[in-house]
Amino acid sequence: MERVYIETYGCQMNFADSEVVGAILRDAGHSLAGCVEEADFVLINTCAIRDNAEQRVRHRVRELRARQGRNKRLRIGILGCMAERLQSRLMTEEDNVSFVCGPDAYRRLPQLMAQVREGQRGSEVELSTTETYADIEPVRLASNGISAYISIMRGCQNYCSYCVVPYTRGRERSRDPQTIVAEAKGLFDNGYREVTLLGQNVNSYRYDAVGFPELMAMVAEVSPLMRVRFATSHPKDLSDELLEVMARYPNICRCIHLPVQSGSNRMLKLMNRKYTVEWYLDRMASIRRHMPDCSITTDVIAGFCGETLEDHEATLELFRKVRYDYAYMFKYSQREGTYAAKHMPDDIDEAEKTRRLNEIIALQGQIALENNRTEVGREYEVLVEGESHRSKEQLFGRNSQNKVLVFDRKDAVPGTYRKVKVTDCTAATLIGELID
Repeated sequence: MERVYIETYGCQMNFADSEVVGAILRDAGHSLAGCVEEADFVLINTCAIRDNAEQRVRHRVRELRARQGRNKRLRIGILGCMAERLQSRLMTEEDNVSFVCGPDAYRRLPQLMAQVREGQRGSEVELSTTETYADIEPVRLASNGISAYISIMRGCQNYCSYCVVPYTRGRERSRDPQTIVAEAKGLFDNGYREVTLLGQNVNSYRYDAVGFPELMAMVAEVSPLMRVRFATSHPKDLSDELLEVMARYPNICRCIHLPVQSGSNRMLKLMNRKYTVEWYLDRMASIRRHMPDCSITTDVIAGFCGETLEDHEATLELFRKVRYDYAYMFKYSQREGTYAAKHMPDDIDEAEKTRRLNEIIALQGQIALENNRTEVGREYEVLVEGESHRSKEQLFGRNSQNKVLVFDRKDAVPGTYRKVKVTDCTAATLIGELID
């Protein structure tokens, strides 16, 4: 029985995919190693969204070369988006990689690994229009036994001009809702108390007559004791119908991640985002009407092709208007094969990209701290997740708004709901005390 160690980089979808990979390999007779030192195969599940993510993977592959020198049996496979983007070229550039496997070819992993044992190198990167892995029960690799991911759909066809995802994950296809509900029920029956429904654009979910609002209601009805989250939404598709469903079910969490990418209509058009700032702000207003206590988070890109100082200032102004609770903030990284890479010059100096990014980061840090200060004195139901990193005498959990609260342990137990009063804060964390 060969031992396989899986390392995962990138988004939540990649972590969910690694759990599918673990199940496929387990069912094929492999065992999952707890560390690299125990492994015969190291599978690295990769991200291609930014160059920095790919460079981290390349650095890791080169680190493992020394271990291969000590363990002649050790083989390396590259999975996921980077494998799909670079395909066999990756094995030429990193000659200690034995095979690559794209996101839609994971069922072929046992055969690929068998070929490697026979001394062959391999590549499986064909994209699918139907594969959803709906019949596979994932192995919860890094689970805390409390929260879990459920992939509800795969692929993307929005074709934002900067984004490589449609080329690495293929076109959208959705899972049968009954398989999703069954997976959620199985998790709840096994003690999980929170699920996050995943897709590149969950708003686009559709299976026959079931759209995303209907699916959210179906999953929420599994149990009122199970929280339901989702990621990620596209602003052009965020409907009032979904917001009405969220408002109707208390166990659907009051948190929406809505990537804006830029506060300039000119840049949004160049990015092919298919909405305007005015539309986005209308969605913000609708969220506030339906759920005044909802937290909102976002993604933003600094220094996209042709971005002027006026465009950058428009992004800062949007941040001031919306007042996000959290933001993932990046400078533009050109990705080979995208529309922008083919047709739009990457004309913003790296130093200027960094300056603009740092300005956004500083503003968002200030806003987050101000938002959190308004939380002092409020009481929240918190799903306790585990020990604080700073002290074994403290635990942490998250409220419905996805904000982290840290509090003294007392008699609290991970996996339970407890009432916590906020007494202090930082820009990233709420500090509180148990009150029940």
